[in-house]
Amino acid sequence: MSLNVGKEVATLQRMTVKQLRKRYAEVFGDETRTGNKVWLVKRIAWRLQAVAQGGLSERARQRAAELANEADIRMTPPKAKPVATTSTERAVTSAVRFAGDNRLPLPGTVLTREYKGDTFQLRVLEHGFEYEGEVYRSLSAVAKAITGSHTNGFHFFRLRKGGQR
Repeated sequence: MSLNVGKEVATLQRMTVKQLRKRYAEVFGDETRTGNKVWLVKRIAWRLQAVAQGGLSERARQRAAELANEADIRMTPPKAKPVATTSTERAVTSAVRFAGDNRLPLPGTVLTREYKGDTFQLRVLEHGFEYEGEVYRSLSAVAKAITGSHTNGFHFFRLRKGGQR
């Protein structure tokens, strides 16, 4: 089998982790659960090269066997994968409701903050915050828009536990 290992490695590096895991299963005949792309590329490249150019020498195999005899053995087997059921039952999903943050005032409230001599105002919305006509997902995003650097929004707008100011 003629194999250009350099070309194969370049191809492997362009693959996604999902593709690499599939390729790993093809090359080794066994699945892997790792998501480490660098490790997958190295292992697959090593295996392809070993198949194409021959594996370890007999002396190297004997030394590896000696080292393996001295090594600690894994005492717990890998977890078994759950078996997919073929029944027609469907999983029931429901919406999960999260309690709002008790530090936030009710929607419609206008928060005011003086910063570096200027006064800034934002309106609390049902899902976000409106500042200068733009809707932000978090108070920290608004604070960053005002200060230019990452700042905790609750601290910036002086919102305390239990809605106290």
